[in-house]
Amino acid sequence: MRHWLLAAVCLAGSAFSLRAQEHNFSTEYIRPADPLVQEKLAAWQDLKFGLFMHWGTYSQWGVVESWSICPEDEGWTQRRGPYSADYNEYVKAYENLQTTFNPVKFDPRKWADAAKEAGMKYVVFTTKHHDGFNMFDTKESDYKITSPKTPFSANPRANIAKEIFTTFRNDGFMIGAYFSKPDWHQPDYWWKYFPPKDRNVNYDPKKYPERWNAYKTFTHRQIAELMSDYGKIDILWLDGGWVRPKKSIDASVEWQKAITYDQDIDMATIAADSRKKQPGLLVVDRSVGGAYENYVTPEQTIPAKPLDFPWESCITMGNSWSYVPNDVYKPTGKLINMLLRIVSRGGNFLLNIGPSPEGDFADTAYLRLKQIGGWMRIHGEAVYGTIPLAPYENGRQVYLQSKDGQTVYVHVLAEEGEDLVELPGSIDITSTGVRNGWRVSCLDDASLKLKVAQEGEKLVIQLPAAAKKKLAGSRYAVTFKAVRPKT
Repeated sequence: MRHWLLAAVCLAGSAFSLRAQEHNFSTEYIRPADPLVQEKLAAWQDLKFGLFMHWGTYSQWGVVESWSICPEDEGWTQRRGPYSADYNEYVKAYENLQTTFNPVKFDPRKWADAAKEAGMKYVVFTTKHHDGFNMFDTKESDYKITSPKTPFSANPRANIAKEIFTTFRNDGFMIGAYFSKPDWHQPDYWWKYFPPKDRNVNYDPKKYPERWNAYKTFTHRQIAELMSDYGKIDILWLDGGWVRPKKSIDASVEWQKAITYDQDIDMATIAADSRKKQPGLLVVDRSVGGAYENYVTPEQTIPAKPLDFPWESCITMGNSWSYVPNDVYKPTGKLINMLLRIVSRGGNFLLNIGPSPEGDFADTAYLRLKQIGGWMRIHGEAVYGTIPLAPYENGRQVYLQSKDGQTVYVHVLAEEGEDLVELPGSIDITSTGVRNGWRVSCLDDASLKLKVAQEGEKLVIQLPAAAKKKLAGSRYAVTFKAVRPKT
C-alpha cells in the first residue's frame, strides 16, 4: 500500500479523497482468457463488500505497517520512539518485535461473525507485508509467527493465516491472500552488503543475477506454500508494485520514476503454477497492469464514474491501515455512503480494519460492522448482484439496477455527517428508465403507498406526508425499488 498517485482522469465531481495520499491505478487492463478465472471474477464482482486486515508485529508499536523501516523521507515512513534517531538501531528493535508478539485474544471466529453480520462476503488478509514478517507457517524463513522466537508460536492457533482462512471459508467467504512481492527482511532483496536506499532492491539484479534468482525462487516457494497448504484460495492479492519488469514502468507516475532496476519476478510462472493448485484463481498484481492484474485496486479513493474493467476500492475504516491506539473510525453513515457510491460505479468495497497487538478489533470497529449489518439486512437486495445505472448519482441519490434491467433501485443518502435521512416530498428518477406503470415500493417499509408520476419534464416517486412521517427515523440511506410491469 501507500505508493500510488491517483489518475486525475478517474476522479472528478463527487469522487472522494480519503485522507491518505491518493493513488493511481493501471489502465492497461487485459481480460483473462481462462474460463474458470472469468467465472470466478464474475462471482467476485457480485459480492460487493469485503474485509481487509493489515496485521503484524508493528501493531505493538502502533506505527504504520512496515514503512518506518524504509529509508525514504515520506510522511508515512517517519520513525518515532526511543530508537528513531539511529536507523540501524531502529530496524534492530523493529525486527526484535518478533520476540514479544503474543496476540492471545486472537479469535478468528469472532471476526468472521462480525464480518458476516456486516454483510461482507470475502476477506483479504496480509500473510506478509513489506517488512517480511510472515503471518503463516512458511518453511522459507524463521521470521514468522510460528517461530520459537515468537511467543505466540506455542498457541494452538499460531498459524494465523491458516486459522483465518479456514474460519472464514467455512462461513462461505471468498478467501484472499495478500502477499508482498518485496521483502525487506530477506537478504536476497535487501542484501546486507549494501545499505538500503529506498523501497527498491538495493543492488542491480542484472549485475548480480544469482542473488536475484535466489530471491525469485524464495518468493515463488512462499507463494506455492500459500497455494498448496491453506485450503481453497480465491484471490492472490500481490502488493509492492515496484517489483516489476522495467519495461512496465510508467515514467509519468511519480513513484515509478524511482524504480531504478528491472525487478522482474516472473509473474507468468507465479500465475501458472498457482492456478495449477488453485484453478480459477484471481491474480491481482496491483498497479502493474496487463495479464496478471485481474482486477484493479484504487486505494483510499472512489472513482467518479464506472470503469471499463473490474475494480475494488480498498479503504480504511480508521485513518491508518494498521492498528493505531485511539484511531478515529469513520461514521457508519459515511461507510454506507461509500459502499453505495462504489457499488453504483460497478466496484467492490474492501474495508480495512487493523487488529490490535492483543489480537482483537477496537470496540468501535465492531459497532460499525454491527450497524452496517443492520442496514444491509434490509437493503442487501439493492446492493449484491446489482450493476450500475446511469446517471449513477444525482445529489444525495444513488442508482443501481438488477442485471436483467427489470428492477431499479434508488438510494437516498443521509446528508454528510448525519445519520437520519431527511426525505424530500418527491424523488426525481428522470433518466433511470423507470416509467409510469412500474410498481414502486420502499425497502424500509413495504406498507407505504407510493406511485410514479409525471411532473412536467420530470418523472418522480411521490412521497405523501404519511409516508415521509413513517420514514422519519430511517438511518443512513432509504431505498426505493421500482419493478418493470410484466408484458
